[in-house]
Parts: sequence; C-alpha cells; structure tokens
Amino acid sequence: MSIGDLRAAVTGPVLLPEDEGYVEELRTYNLTVVHTPSVVVGAENAADVQAAVKFAAAHDLPVAVLGAGHGSSVSSAGSVLITTRRLTGLAIDEGARTARVEAGVRWADFIEQASKVGLAGLNGSSPTVTVVSYTLGGGLGPFGRKHGYAADHVTALEVVTADGQLRRVTAESEPDLFWALRGGKGNFGVVVAIEFDLFPIRSFYGGGIFFPGELSGKVLHLFREWAADVPEEMSGSVGLLHLPPLPFVPEPLRDRLVAHLRITYLGDPAEGERLVAPFRALGEPIIDAVGEMPYSAVAAVHNDPVDPLPLFEHGALLSELPAEAVDEFLRLAGPDAASPLVLAEIRHMGGALARPPAVPNAVGNRDATLFNIFLVAAGGPPDAEALHGYEQTLIDALAPWSTGRRYLNFMFAGDAEPQTAALAWSEEAYPRLREIKRRYDPANLFRINHNIPPTN
Repeated sequence: MSIGDLRAAVTGPVLLPEDEGYVEELRTYNLTVVHTPSVVVGAENAADVQAAVKFAAAHDLPVAVLGAGHGSSVSSAGSVLITTRRLTGLAIDEGARTARVEAGVRWADFIEQASKVGLAGLNGSSPTVTVVSYTLGGGLGPFGRKHGYAADHVTALEVVTADGQLRRVTAESEPDLFWALRGGKGNFGVVVAIEFDLFPIRSFYGGGIFFPGELSGKVLHLFREWAADVPEEMSGSVGLLHLPPLPFVPEPLRDRLVAHLRITYLGDPAEGERLVAPFRALGEPIIDAVGEMPYSAVAAVHNDPVDPLPLFEHGALLSELPAEAVDEFLRLAGPDAASPLVLAEIRHMGGALARPPAVPNAVGNRDATLFNIFLVAAGGPPDAEALHGYEQTLIDALAPWSTGRRYLNFMFAGDAEPQTAALAWSEEAYPRLREIKRRYDPANLFRINHNIPPTN
C-alpha cells in the first residue's frame, strides 16, 4: 500500500512532514513532547483507523495515537500517528444509564451532555482529557473512593487490532482482550469507542479551599489524620501549588505557595459540611469555594489548567502516610523549600479504588495503596533534567512508605522504559498482559506508549 493508496482509503487528512497542516494536526496539550511521525492520519471514522493500521503493518512502522495529548510520553518519530479528535460521537441512554463515547470526545463535552439528564461518569480532574484514553489507563477521578476507577464500569470497547480488524470487545466475546484493554491503555489496539455505565449524580458537596502556604503543614497533617476516618463517599486530596503570575491565575493565588484542599462528598451536604469543618478551623483561607455544586461544575474542584503547557510529571503510590512522611513531603515541597514544582499533591485512595471490580480488569496496584503522590513541574526542554531530578528526589524521600508501584495515567516521558512501565501493573497481571499482547500484537505495532512487550 502506497501513500496514494492510503489517501484514497481514508476520509480524513493524510499528511507527510512537508505537507501544509502537518504541524497543526499534531497539536498537543503537553508541549514538552514534539510529535514527528512519518505519516499522520486524521481519522474521521473507524475505517480510517483500520486503513492507517494496515498501512503501518505493511510498512513495518509503529502506530501512535494522539487524542488531546495529556499523556504523550514517547517519541512518535518514524511512526504512523493517528489523531482521534474528529471521532466525536457521543450518545447517552438516560433510561439504561449508559453512554457510548468515541475516542475524540473530551470530558468537558461529556459532562455538559450527561449533566442535562442528571447522570455522571467517573471523570478525572481535567475537563480537556479525552474520555477514552483516560479510561483505558484506569481513570482516577473525584468520585473514585465511592465508585472505583472509570475502567471498572466499561461494558464494551470498539477497537482496531494489529491485524486491521475492527472488533467489538466485551466480557463475553473476548474476555482476555476485554480484561487487558481496561487498564492496559494503548498496548492492544486503537480504541475508537467505549461503552460504560453512568451514575445518578446531579449534584454533590465539594470544591476547593485555598490556604496560605504557611498553613501547609497544618493542612497536610490534618489531612493525614482526617483521611483515616472519612467514609467512602468522601474523596479528597491536598495540592501544594505555586502558580505563576499569569492572567489565568486568580490574583490572590499568583506567585505564592498555597495549600489547596480538594474534596467531593456524595452524601448529605450537612454531613459534608461537618466533615470539612476541621479544615476551616485551621485559619483564614484565601478562597473557600466548597459547597453544594452541580455535576456540570465538577471541573472546578481541581481547577486544572485548560491551555497547553510544557509539563514534567512524576508519581508514586504510598501504602501509609505517617507524620514522618508528611514532614519529608513538606521538607521538599513546603513553604521552606526552594521547590520548582507547580503542584505537589497527596491524594487519598482506598474505598472502592482498593477493591476488585465486578468484572476484573488490568488496572493494577489497588489493595496496598492508600495515597497517591502526583508531582508537576513546568518549563522548557532545557530544564527537563533538573525538574525531573527534583521530582525524583521527592519520590526517593518517600520511598520508606511507597509500594514501589505506579499508577499508569500518572506515568510520563521519564517512565517509558519497559522495566519502569511494568510497575503500573501487579506482578501477577503483567505476565498475562504480555501473553495477550503476543496473541493480538506479536510484532508490537502498538509500542509508542508505556509499552507491554509481547512474550517471545
């Protein structure tokens, strides 16, 4: 198959590096990753994806996939890159409480539609992430302690596998592939659509409280004690933020360290108010935006930036959070640290996130994880080594309390080596994933990711 044949077979654009529109087609959220594929295919439908995969296989080229570009992590040089932003089908069945979502749909679009009928999905903190890529990596969101990972509630996937076939995969039709896709991210094919269950959540008690940086120690030590007793209906995290003096940052938060408590409570608002009261007693906040809010406003809980940024990210999973661990965290990310981090977050896990789902999947490292650490630094490529080094220093300081494992959606460019990527899955699951990879992608066509190599 030639480029001419590929163009004839594809409805959307097929672009080479010298073609007009090539750079624009490759726009991404994380600006530290520059995509330079040999060919880019702007898929408008599943048939376009099939044609692109068949072309890649015929020319022995790897396949890369670009949605919003939050999770871009591996160089796409020499690949056939498929952009999914034109796959925007979104259907919600109000009576059945289910949704079918195509690969280009972002959470902001889904939330807007679902909230109109009083339903919710298990979205993450950022409204600009695509639903499909987020869910394939597990999907850790603000309702997770009550309902688990987003991947736990997927009922079907439409995927183009390495042989170019479009498959509708369910627990009944292909149980091994169904298990692997939900938690294995892009290792087993190009998922063009997913179907999943929804929840009757019209509103919740939640939001964020911003405390001045000098209260960081009090906030984090209280959070450590508080998390031990709150019900599963309560999900929360604390992010130490040092935001730049830019127009999109509210003036009171610019260029200063703040401690941002983020919570959602799926219960009686009066009880939510009681549970949050100990934090309000710590001192005067800069902003207190916790209260009853509609599901349509859920993105305001974390207030993630929506514009593209150059980001370096790192993470770890903790099995415990004693006072000594909080002190180490504060030493490197608190008010007395010369930290380059934009965000250093401790997120409470447990609850439904710690239990296996009704239909097992590949999302790993559940049972021993009580807290998730997520670090973000922003800067241009010359700063990459220093920024990542500082993040690693903080992660190393927390090693005595770490599980030694990782959460897949919080793994980025520095985590792409196979031995590091393997930490995203349990030791029991990883060999099974490699064997399923051998059956469905023996040539490792889908390797522009945190790769699971096939067994030999």
